[in-house]
Amino acid sequence: MFRRMLGFTGLALLNASLAVANAPTDGPPDYSGITGMYYVLIGMVLAYGVYDTFFKKS
Repeated sequence: MFRRMLGFTGLALLNASLAVANAPTDGPPDYSGITGMYYVLIGMVLAYGVYDTFFKKS
């Protein structure tokens, strides 16, 4: 489980670096980087919920 969370954290940090790397343009703001971060965060929460519900030994 620790390796998976470490992998998810690495993905979140990678998406964070992509969000910071978006340079300002003349058009409307580009939210693609932060959107990816939100999707990774939501995926992490959902993955933990599935793990906690079905695979965690009590």
